[in-house]
Amino acid sequence: MSPSDHARVREEILGKYRALSRSPEGLFRYPTGEASALGLGYGAELVSKLPGEVRARFVGVGNPFSLGAVELGHTILDLGCGAGFDAFVGAQVVGPAGRVVGVDLSPEMLAIAKRGRAALGAANVGLCEASVESLPFAGASFDVAISNGVLNLIPDKPAALREIFRVLR
Repeated sequence: MSPSDHARVREEILGKYRALSRSPEGLFRYPTGEASALGLGYGAELVSKLPGEVRARFVGVGNPFSLGAVELGHTILDLGCGAGFDAFVGAQVVGPAGRVVGVDLSPEMLAIAKRGRAALGAANVGLCEASVESLPFAGASFDVAISNGVLNLIPDKPAALREIFRVLR
């Protein structure tokens, strides 16, 4: 794939998530929103604590927390955090001694995540506009990296994987 193809794919993805930031209705061929998250095994108690605007924009394809790799005090990198759903669930899982940093390409989705962070008072959540292929973090910065569907959208997967491994401890 050429650099111009990468740019075109990135712009198409950004366009879809700009639309999602305005309304989650009818943009995906699979279930979305709170009901989808509950169906994927997210605990109702964790989900109910999240702002409605964040719950409505859940478009994950799995539940990374069902894998059991996240513990109290861990530092999580949420790749393609969107409106912040997994970042805010992660913040509850790692507790106040832990930290979650969500990265996303879409400033519109990050704006929703920032409103959610303010509503939750989630001081242990950081949000950053960035590409997974070029993460703005020092090496060995995170204990765990999670992704809920973004890796399939990335045009340069080898670069993304190199970056993910670079920032993991």
